[in-house]
Amino acid sequence: MPDVIERLGDSFIQHGADSDRIYLMKLNPGDVPTILARLEQLAETNDYGKIFGKIPVPDAEAFARAGYRQEAAIPGFFEGRIDVAFMSRFRKSDRSRISDEQRTATAHALEVAKQRRGASIDRSKTDYQVRRLHEKDTLQLAALYQAVFPSYPFPIFDQEYLCETMATHIRYFGAFDRDRLVAASSAETDPEGRNAEMTDFATDPNHRCKGLAVTLLRAMEVDMKAAGFATLYTIARAVSVGMNVTFARCDYRFGGTLINNTQISGRIESMNVWYKNLVISS
Repeated sequence: MPDVIERLGDSFIQHGADSDRIYLMKLNPGDVPTILARLEQLAETNDYGKIFGKIPVPDAEAFARAGYRQEAAIPGFFEGRIDVAFMSRFRKSDRSRISDEQRTATAHALEVAKQRRGASIDRSKTDYQVRRLHEKDTLQLAALYQAVFPSYPFPIFDQEYLCETMATHIRYFGAFDRDRLVAASSAETDPEGRNAEMTDFATDPNHRCKGLAVTLLRAMEVDMKAAGFATLYTIARAVSVGMNVTFARCDYRFGGTLINNTQISGRIESMNVWYKNLVISS
């Protein structure tokens, strides 16, 4: 069952048993410090193993005093000028540990990404129609996501959810082979903070290894820049060579690793943060 998104004070959180965590998605500074006790109470009630959030650096000290530690960071995250710290509190000791196999796989993915930073792709392999998706595309979009992911932390298999988020704050993009949607991605926007998460990448297995993720990411970047967004980022599976290489190729910078953070494809995985500053105000 997908995690729940709801308000906590004037902030927004996501939580649920699948990822066994609370994610403080958007902190209202006015909720500090009272939100710390409320997060702890919710975590205790549901016996969650981890609490993590995107914390504006001016508020990070309050979280550090409450036992949170920084796992990643993005400069100029809010409005192109205020840094953010990804801060976590592990409520269960085993949640903060990763196996040697995971550590090796994560290191390998980062090393390959580093080697391919800024590398071009063969444009002859990307002869697809790429465009922003609309409500009429959501049936195909839901079907594609369901075919690619055994499970996902958001209800992207639900056409109603896709329509609702498309109408509010998420811009979905797709690559078409004739009239068939074969790859997709999304930009989850925060217009107030002028940042956007580049996420929800999925490609039909029959159309992989053709550079479609990079093509979609570049199309989203053009759209985000035109709309005035300052900072783009992603939270990508740490062991996925393909997704880490995609962001490195497009000149994103590595911001850190979130340990045992997100349930995706049937298990809780560590995630890598990548970011690109389009504009940083002085």
